[in-house]
Amino acid sequence: MRIRRFPTVGTAGAVAVALTLTACSGAGGGTTGQSDPTLDIATMTIPQSLDPVTAVGGALPFFQATYDSLVKREPDGTYAPMLATAWTWDEGLTKLSLTLRDDVKFDDGTAFDAAAVKANLERFKASTGANAKWFSGLEQVEVVDPTHVVLHLNSPDPAYLHYLSDAAGLMANPTAFADAEKLKTAPDGTGPYELDTAQTIVGTKWVYRRADHYWGERLPFDGVTMTVFDNETAIVNGLKTGQVDTAVVQDANQQSSLDGAAGLTVTPVDFDYQGVLLFDRAGKITPELADVRVRQALNLAIDRRTMLEQIRRGKGAVTSQVFGTDTAGYQEELDSYYSHDPEKAKRLLAEAGHADGFELKMPRMTSIVTEAIASSLRSDLADVGITLTWVDVDQGDALRRIFTDREFSGFVMNLGQPSSDWLVVKDLVLPGTFNLFGYTDDTVKALVPKIQAASGDGVEDPARALNRHLVEDAWFVPFYRMSYALVTDAGVTALPQAGMAVPSLYNYKSAG
Repeated sequence: MRIRRFPTVGTAGAVAVALTLTACSGAGGGTTGQSDPTLDIATMTIPQSLDPVTAVGGALPFFQATYDSLVKREPDGTYAPMLATAWTWDEGLTKLSLTLRDDVKFDDGTAFDAAAVKANLERFKASTGANAKWFSGLEQVEVVDPTHVVLHLNSPDPAYLHYLSDAAGLMANPTAFADAEKLKTAPDGTGPYELDTAQTIVGTKWVYRRADHYWGERLPFDGVTMTVFDNETAIVNGLKTGQVDTAVVQDANQQSSLDGAAGLTVTPVDFDYQGVLLFDRAGKITPELADVRVRQALNLAIDRRTMLEQIRRGKGAVTSQVFGTDTAGYQEELDSYYSHDPEKAKRLLAEAGHADGFELKMPRMTSIVTEAIASSLRSDLADVGITLTWVDVDQGDALRRIFTDREFSGFVMNLGQPSSDWLVVKDLVLPGTFNLFGYTDDTVKALVPKIQAASGDGVEDPARALNRHLVEDAWFVPFYRMSYALVTDAGVTALPQAGMAVPSLYNYKSAG
């Protein structure tokens, strides 16, 4: 079990450390010249629990400390061996064969082997975790022998290596499954660190210490501390004063406050984009949206560049596409496909029979749609004759009204852009969460199977064709990709992670 209790300064002292970061010298508060300092990460993400079936992207480093994954995802999005040393697909791309390490054990002596993989994958599929849907097509996990396992799928899924390098690939000790409640606070994996439960304050601070007998390459820190803050002002202050080593800063104003800060390195991270996700392309709720010219008019009406400058202080890049820069389908020229052209928008609306405009209702969650965004969109659409009516909803109510009751034709959302083309298709194009009404067309029907059956470089042509079609047919109304800031102090270096808003834990190095 990857848990250890280390000497502690007492509960009162631990709470004080968690609430007010102590000053440090060198990376992570280690003493000057220390060869293996502690890495202090500041974050606003709180993991639901430390049971790997609950892991999601922004919280992945909490899990990577104590759990190895079957496959390692490199910073550029490529895949490398980890607990699985090799993998091959059959010709039909429905059988994925994995070769496993034979020298890894859990702390209680339980071997990591094919049986452990089978137990983990089947448990992940049966869970209620946010990403259990990834395994909807997993029919069987076949144990061939202790170091070989075959995953049988009901249809090709090109994103499987992504899944196995993410939450689905985190391997826990099967002996811990009998008391699954314990896994929420007591991780039991084979990872490079062990949770220090004496120093950890769940909900505020998680402390990890180096595992004594880790099978793999040592990470360059004796320990890792992940401290959760409720605002980025405190995080930025901690970075400036040397109280934390690294953080990803999302707010544009807070990013600007870091300009010229001594001793800090700022690396742009482009992952999330913001825009209107249109569901109602068949016009079930808003009949006008069934006409492609109306959807194109929406895109032409939005002044993306002004929004980016005024709302994000220029921290990002305007775009008209939902495929991210790390995908094969991405095309730079599609970022500027829809320029701000109110007059053309009016002409298209008139051609579609809506010269007098129409009303579009969308839910407003203030955590996403700030007053600046709400006013900007309302003004831009009013300029072409479209009345945008915001319906204020809280987050819980919004989930029901948008996804269950399906009251709205679309909504403004911030979404991450994965590095996998197939994940873009699954999340946004196929019927599901973000294609509520299951809308499709002949072009999509022709291209999706080609992407699904493609391997290697073969995905580029159909993915690019699909991306262009989605833009030209105005399936969505993207505004911009949002640039975040990966900030590190002088003692730490880090690389952004393709397909994630935060770096993998493996992407941090000591600068000393």
